[in-house]
Amino acid sequence: MAKNPLPFKISLSYPNKVMTFYYQQINNQQQLLTAIKEVLPENLTNQARHCVIKEKKLIIYTDSASWASQLRFYENMILSAINQRTNTRIETMQTKLIKTTTQNRVLSIRKPKLPSTEKIKSLQVDSMAIEDMQLRSSLQKLSNTLEKLSSASK
Repeated sequence: MAKNPLPFKISLSYPNKVMTFYYQQINNQQQLLTAIKEVLPENLTNQARHCVIKEKKLIIYTDSASWASQLRFYENMILSAINQRTNTRIETMQTKLIKTTTQNRVLSIRKPKLPSTEKIKSLQVDSMAIEDMQLRSSLQKLSNTLEKLSSASK
């Protein structure tokens, strides 16, 4: 006769002090964020994404630098709202940017625009007629470099 399998108990259902601590922290941060959003005007409420209290500093995370500067205008109102809800005295506020996935895009590699082989040959021939030795040498080096780059790109 086959035994019934033991029911699988979700790991979060076991008493775990560490997870409880982290859930408390997340809950506290969400309550603080709610308090911050109550003070802000309607157009800024969605721009305050997350908040953290570190020692006596409130850190608010947002998506762009322009929203961060807008949030800084409301620093006094935010700090007074937070100080009413917490036991510790928060003295300063800082805004930080959240890096988004669009900033992780792969940049295309730019290739140099090289002159045609006729122009490179013309530069080599014309540089021989120049009397100034320093200028002649520089133009010859330039034409040789352009010729190497041109042949390498083919």
